[in-house]
Amino acid sequence: MGSSTVPQALRFPSARRRTPFLIAAAAGLLLVGTLGMAWGAVSIPPFTVARIIGANLGGSGVADWPAAWETILFQIRLPRVILGGLVGLTLAVAGAVYQALFRNPLAEPYLIGVSSGASFGATLAIVLVWRFGVGGWNGVSLAAFVGALLATAAVYGLARVGGRTPITTLILAGVALNAILSAATVFLMYMMRDAFQAMHVLGWLMGSLALADWEKVRVVFLYVLGGLVVIGGYAHTLNVLQLDEEQAQSLGVAVERTKGILIVAVSLATAAAVSVSGVVGFVGLIVPHIVRLLWGPDHRFLLPMSGLIGAATLILADSAARTVFAPRELPLGVVTAVVGAPFFLYLLRRQKREVF
Repeated sequence: MGSSTVPQALRFPSARRRTPFLIAAAAGLLLVGTLGMAWGAVSIPPFTVARIIGANLGGSGVADWPAAWETILFQIRLPRVILGGLVGLTLAVAGAVYQALFRNPLAEPYLIGVSSGASFGATLAIVLVWRFGVGGWNGVSLAAFVGALLATAAVYGLARVGGRTPITTLILAGVALNAILSAATVFLMYMMRDAFQAMHVLGWLMGSLALADWEKVRVVFLYVLGGLVVIGGYAHTLNVLQLDEEQAQSLGVAVERTKGILIVAVSLATAAAVSVSGVVGFVGLIVPHIVRLLWGPDHRFLLPMSGLIGAATLILADSAARTVFAPRELPLGVVTAVVGAPFFLYLLRRQKREVF
């Protein structure tokens, strides 16, 4: 498509002008990750964190730190920081994709059943005491993952009419199924007689990375990588879809096929993320919105920038969750809600023009 035929609405600033911002965001993520590994009940100086990691990657230098620091770093904090980054990145990119597909800045990753399906699946696994593990998944995580996918598939199937999937119908189906599954989850909690089970469910519903380990990182990474590869290939198509479906169709976009592929890719990645973190709100809603307000709606830039900022945001939130009231740990979803909701209201108050 030549530049002379590109609609004015799709002409964005060049990549050269935006690359420095991506580099700065990547550097910021690296800094936040280092701080996340340094903070905790046992404080490790950030420079020493970098030295320990460098030494284990083959660097030279004198290992003048306690051996326990390496154990804490590699067995507890590093997998937790990486997992937090993967979850934050996934939720932010998923939010950006859904906001583009639905052409609504209030769309978020849980809109069409991922969170309610995962919550119901996890609650069912806790109630039935499923202790098996498959391919790196434990019973609760696997049930949450399957529940999220089944819920999303049900919403998509219910919304599909005559070979098309109207956006309004998809959203309404998502709202209805979310209500049903949320009610079913509350009913299961109400029927519980074991207080420990109830606290386990409540803790999962409020989000946490306390059980992070390398196995969870490996499993989530595969799904996130696959989803991001697919989504990245549709960045320009998402720009075209911002016109409207009829115009996008006239420009050669297979709209229904594109929506189906993107929903599958986003749902797989989000389901994997939620299955290990529980429900973490506001990251997928706020981060893409901020990036769009500051740098515009070009998804070739919006997607990677949202991912970097989303990863850094969740790492910071998790660091606060485990350190503010140490040795007690706050639910991760509480931290993101307490910080995210007021900030989002502030953004809405300041916004002077429509961004879509």
